Amino acid sequence: MFKFITNKPLWINIVVGVLLLIVLVLGFFASLGLITGHNKYEKVPDIVGQNIYAAKTALEAKGFRVEITDSVFTTEVPGLTITKQIPEGDAMVKHGRTIFLSINRAVPPLIDMPSLVGYSYKSAELYLQSMGLKMGDTTYRADFARNAVLEQLFQNAVIKPGTKIPLGSTISFVLGSGVGSTEFEVPDLVGLTLSQAQSLLSSMGLSTGSLVATGSITDSLNAFVVKQSPEPSTELVPGEKTPNKIRAGATMDIYISTTAPIKDTTKTN
Repeated sequence: MFKFITNKPLWINIVVGVLLLIVLVLGFFASLGLITGHNKYEKVPDIVGQNIYAAKTALEAKGFRVEITDSVFTTEVPGLTITKQIPEGDAMVKHGRTIFLSINRAVPPLIDMPSLVGYSYKSAELYLQSMGLKMGDTTYRADFARNAVLEQLFQNAVIKPGTKIPLGSTISFVLGSGVGSTEFEVPDLVGLTLSQAQSLLSSMGLSTGSLVATGSITDSLNAFVVKQSPEPSTELVPGEKTPNKIRAGATMDIYISTTAPIKDTTKTN
């Protein structure tokens, strides 16, 4: 078998070996081009803003591979929408290249509702924006804290701080409108429980100011009001009481005790 080679002069064998090596190298590079798609390029379609399923089908039909590498959340586009692609649209890449995608999450993540009561309107609005929440409607209620947040609402109900809500939710505010211009008589709170007194104040557009406990109190809501400021009336002349006036939005200081006060029911204001 090897006589054909050994019977030939050495230089002929060398020439044949070199020619064979050249053929092998040329064949290798020719096949490499076919395997790698050398010099075969495709234009990447611009799929940002499209639904992931439709875009994936279109890309794979052109011979591209698809890989989702990241997910974000925004309320600006529907869920499962492509927000970013690499390479970008209209780029020329090799056939079979992998296209990396970022998509908008279908379900928004949950976050803790912050405590914004007492914030100014502008500060509360900026806080909401920083947390990815939206500003809803604003309503006003008479209160000395003008333009301060009195209540925070989610879906028309008061929401407590720390409650889990979806990112992008809309939060509405009840703001203080300042002290009103109309005067009315100061209510008599003495003898009521603190819970009853606060309900009455709220119905009249008034707020609780300082709350002073007399003695040891474990259940403040069921403690009794024993003193208030301002008082219902002022006795400028002995025996003659003049009703005191107050405006909506003002505050009243309340003193409470576990012992109910004894009221003189024989006198009238």
